[in-house]
Amino acid sequence: MSGTLRDILDDAVRLVPDLGTLWFVLALGPLLLAAITLFTAGRWPEAPGHRAIRAVSVSAAVLSSVGVAGIALHRPVLELSWIPSLGVWLRLQADGLSIPLLLLTAVVGVIATMLHLHVPPPARKHPAGDEGIARTAPIPLVRSVDVPGLASYHACLLLVVLGAVLTFLAGDAIVFFIGFEIVLVPMWVLVARYGDPDSDREGAALRFLMVTVIGSTLMLVGLLGIATATGTTDLARWAELGGTGIAGPLQVVLAGVLLVGLGLKIPLFPLHTWLPWVHATAPTAGSVLLAAILLKLGTYGIVRLVMPVLPDGFATWAPLLAGLAVTGIIWAALVCLVETDLKRLIAWSSIAHLGFVVLGLATGTETGLQAALYGNVAHGLISALLFVVVGGLKHRWGSADLSAVRAALREAAPGLGAALVLGMAASMGLPGLAGFWGEIGAIYAAWNPAPDRPGGWFLLYAVLAALGGLLATAYGVRVLREVWSGDRTEPRIPDAVRTERFALRVLGALVVVLGVLPVLLLTITAPVTQAVIGR
Repeated sequence: MSGTLRDILDDAVRLVPDLGTLWFVLALGPLLLAAITLFTAGRWPEAPGHRAIRAVSVSAAVLSSVGVAGIALHRPVLELSWIPSLGVWLRLQADGLSIPLLLLTAVVGVIATMLHLHVPPPARKHPAGDEGIARTAPIPLVRSVDVPGLASYHACLLLVVLGAVLTFLAGDAIVFFIGFEIVLVPMWVLVARYGDPDSDREGAALRFLMVTVIGSTLMLVGLLGIATATGTTDLARWAELGGTGIAGPLQVVLAGVLLVGLGLKIPLFPLHTWLPWVHATAPTAGSVLLAAILLKLGTYGIVRLVMPVLPDGFATWAPLLAGLAVTGIIWAALVCLVETDLKRLIAWSSIAHLGFVVLGLATGTETGLQAALYGNVAHGLISALLFVVVGGLKHRWGSADLSAVRAALREAAPGLGAALVLGMAASMGLPGLAGFWGEIGAIYAAWNPAPDRPGGWFLLYAVLAALGGLLATAYGVRVLREVWSGDRTEPRIPDAVRTERFALRVLGALVVVLGVLPVLLLTITAPVTQAVIGR
């Protein structure tokens, strides 16, 4: 047996033919079992404490990550007949398109379950002094406490991760749609029940629910249209056909329906208005999952369901799609220059960064697709890092209002301050950090798009996207000037606690590693991108 991990796993598979199935069970089973266990915790003879609840939740996320790692290393395929009369199979598999997002989900899932649920005191907002200086005494509790509903909170986190993992593993359109829908209700509960009590959390949750349901309905219509035209729901078969048998006008209609449905999930301008409100209201772990994982379901859906399946229809909509993406980049960056709520500002920046992802997809080139896949993962790591920092700051400050004069982070909380500097630098797209490669790749691809794209328009899009990158630097510097820099040391706030330090170190290290060694990710996605563009 070889000494390398992969050789060991390959030898084990030859000895145990069903080990591939075991990886899928390990990736999905602990999440489902732990969620059910936590949802029924209220019926236990003795209510579990917060330590037991977090132990169950984190253990399930860690076991799932082990299963995901096994799938990524050896790429098994699971096929079970599910609904024979309809020809629906339970197909689970992973390739270069889904493996990076599966690994991202595994890392972020562990981090989200480890983070403490911040429970604000009844009088959450601290009054400002005569000089507009925020008072933070008494300092709110940062660590976990026994609170009603904590078990349900962790169960919802696990269900969100479960839905994302199932979506990225799906090899059948019906399974894809089920995974896509699983995340809906638990995310709605996280916002409505555990969101910021000082905001209209029920309104934010309702908007999230309505937008997601509309997007899912449109996506279901598109999936059923493709299934009717092809006679199958097998995603691999859809990609092999490459639109064969689907007339050009029908491709345009189906691609348009799917793009609108998925665009609501991304969200793409002008379908973006729900995101800042939801992010500003959601608990920290909810924002981390929403930004790092849930938004990727939309861009992944375009790569999996539209580009290879309806190539002519996607090419028809690509110029408009790129124009909307660039508009979102500029619009969101301008809003970030004046936004006064720090958490909403980070949410707006997500809209801009995902605009680069959509622009890369719209170019129709291998470079653009590679940049988009890279930008997906980079944004997931960067946004997760920033929301861990900003969520912690909002709890410590009592609000995320940038207009209040506060102690400089570099003086009062150097750990959180260093993480904020790294996250904002990566968000600016500085070389050497993960955010650089996705943005520069998208701009380059727009400068030299596929032959069937209007070159003049895409040249303009490239210039505007570059301008958006400059605006990102401007609002990044604004945040650091107002939050990190300065000499004020009062009022004091506690620095990062153990779970926050772990999360920030892991995410920060990955942001740096992917920035310095992009080949680690590009070698995984390159073979599949060649196949998608080749079709």
